[in-house]
Amino acid sequence: MADCRSICPPEYVVPVGYDEPLLGRYEAARPAEKAAAADDDGNASFVHTCLNGLNALSGVGLLSVPYALSEGGWLSLALLAAVAAVCWYAGLLLQHCMAADPAVRTYPDIGERAFGRGGRLLVSAFMYAELYLVAVGFLILDGDNLAKLLPGASVSLGPATLAGRRLFVVLVALAVAPTTWLRSLGVLAYVSATGVFASALIVLSVLWAAAVDGVGFSAPGTTALRPTGLPTALGLYTFCYCGHAVFPTLYTSMKEKSRFPKMLAICFVLCTLNYGSMAVLGYLMYGDGVQSQVTLNLPAARLSSRVAIFTALINPLSKYALVVTPIATAVEDRIGPSGPAVPVAVRTLLVLSTVAVALAVPFFAYLMALVGSLLSVGACMLLPCVCYVRVLGPPRRAAEAAAIVAILALGSLVVVTGTYSSVVQIAHELF
Repeated sequence: MADCRSICPPEYVVPVGYDEPLLGRYEAARPAEKAAAADDDGNASFVHTCLNGLNALSGVGLLSVPYALSEGGWLSLALLAAVAAVCWYAGLLLQHCMAADPAVRTYPDIGERAFGRGGRLLVSAFMYAELYLVAVGFLILDGDNLAKLLPGASVSLGPATLAGRRLFVVLVALAVAPTTWLRSLGVLAYVSATGVFASALIVLSVLWAAAVDGVGFSAPGTTALRPTGLPTALGLYTFCYCGHAVFPTLYTSMKEKSRFPKMLAICFVLCTLNYGSMAVLGYLMYGDGVQSQVTLNLPAARLSSRVAIFTALINPLSKYALVVTPIATAVEDRIGPSGPAVPVAVRTLLVLSTVAVALAVPFFAYLMALVGSLLSVGACMLLPCVCYVRVLGPPRRAAEAAAIVAILALGSLVVVTGTYSSVVQIAHELF
């Protein structure tokens, strides 16, 4: 590849700095006036973006990480750290793809910049399917926990009766629908703050249940390594970090886009500490008997358990809108200019469709493992790497090339093994 300095005017060449690829290289910049115009588009502060980023990552798979640890054994905690590092690096690759062209504003834009119309369609398929199923998972999670907390609840509407988990899935959907009507990520950050606080409070409540309410930390059956469960564990760990579809939206919304790498590092470090703490606590408390959501193991009569369960219910209320906003925006852009009623109708119909799927496929752990193994790996590992290489060219440094090859190899392994394992488990439950 020719040196960009030989074919570009000097004013278009950017020196190596903090915003360059993680392992170093030169990039060609767009004219300064276009970059400045792009920077003016955002209105979210650094703190607001941190809250939205933390909310997109934290709590999504928080209740399932003890189950993931039970599937893979203690040594699989190393995989949690490895997945976090890989997904963080992939997030930086997406940022560099966007910085290369101010016209690129969304994840599908990155796909189109890299591979044309086919790239846009591929990225959109992975991104929107992942976000959609994550939203479905939120409803399943809340339905399960409310059914445990309030057993026997039912409502009759004429000849139809809703009871148990099905009733609560519908009620949660009614509660989250108004939050999807918020269109400003700066405003949505205040909703996100409740989700970040809720994720930390859940961990503290589970710790209280073990240390004070008598559950203890001496569960039998803990395992050092379970190779047969590693595909499921890897899928669930990857699912925990499936925020990449939202990252371009966060980047575009920032006032200070140069601080995006710092924001991303803060989010990944804090979320990994939270996930690791919950995984260790849950596995020490219940061992191989931990359920797909650790809150389902907690003694319902204890105050700490009720706090944990009620706090877990806040997550969908705070995260659902952030997750479905990119899907809703894509549909609204397709429709074109319209009155204020159309976005509300689009987002409400989107909520109703996730309710239908949540009622039809109520297997939280298996569904989330499938999302993590297939869609999250594609959107969070594979696509960022191939788009980066396509947009900015082959890596010049051996270390950078090795990192990208390693990510592609790990991602491909998880896709094959994790997807197969999850599909077999879901089919077994359905049939």
